[in-house]
Amino acid sequence: MIFLAKRDGLDNKRIHRRIKNRLQSDLKFSSVQLRVSTHREPGPYRVTAKTDPREFLEDSSYPTESVRLEIGFDVEVGTDNDFYWISWIEPERNLLLGWHQDDDHPEHGEVHFQLSQSDSDTLRESAEYIDKHPMAVVEARLDQLPDVVRAITWNDGTATGVDW
Repeated sequence: MIFLAKRDGLDNKRIHRRIKNRLQSDLKFSSVQLRVSTHREPGPYRVTAKTDPREFLEDSSYPTESVRLEIGFDVEVGTDNDFYWISWIEPERNLLLGWHQDDDHPEHGEVHFQLSQSDSDTLRESAEYIDKHPMAVVEARLDQLPDVVRAITWNDGTATGVDW
């Protein structure tokens, strides 16, 4: 059960604690941690968690055994909308995919989806804007994540796009 309180009382540390608690309550995630962002990362905090993609995706043939999920929000920015970063990271394949609501790529609108491999962007495009409480955004993106990961197209070990 998620309690969606009014946004008035939100602050960055509180929302990240709630995200951490949410991921810890899901048996699919392990090693859930709240940490301060590095100087290279936007936003003040990150929640990281590990998962076995074979279990998460219910696909015993998935080609890697370890994935890291990273979620960060900045709910105190001087804009009308929160900024957030939700990323699925596969270190073995140098793969990152996720949704970013920030001001880095305004040509793609308020939210963009990004697929990157080996430090180069394979795909960056506009994504659905979710105007809800940050916990609702987390739930919506977690619900979408398995279908998006399964939809990645591959060619000789290289991610080439997403078959929406």
